[in-house]
Amino acid sequence: MAIGWLTVLQMVPWSDVIKNAPKVADGAKKLWSTVGKKPPPTRPADAGTSVQLSPEGQAIGALQAHVLALESAVQDLHEQMLASSELIKALADQNTQLIRRAEDHRVRLLLLAGVTAVVAVIAVIALVLAR
Repeated sequence: MAIGWLTVLQMVPWSDVIKNAPKVADGAKKLWSTVGKKPPPTRPADAGTSVQLSPEGQAIGALQAHVLALESAVQDLHEQMLASSELIKALADQNTQLIRRAEDHRVRLLLLAGVTAVVAVIAVIALVLAR
């Protein structure tokens, strides 16, 4: 199981991911600022009447009811879009933090590898001199 994850992680072009992380975060911030500034569509007051209408009046009433239903659907979609863009922004921020930490760990690993190599060389020299 771990070998599968290891091969997947090795196949990821980390340099491209690290290089593009700020672009992704900026894009998410722009999306959030654009979507967040838009006011939600207003729902008109329901003008229901109980008066008998002519066939033309009934058709107009049916159209008005249909328009109200569509406006309600648009409002719901707008709320979903706001929630989705907020989620995208949060995920982009988390991705940026993850990439920053991965880069920090990569640098530490290289530093530790260098220190280990130096200690190994010193140990070999000490063994050769001890003989």
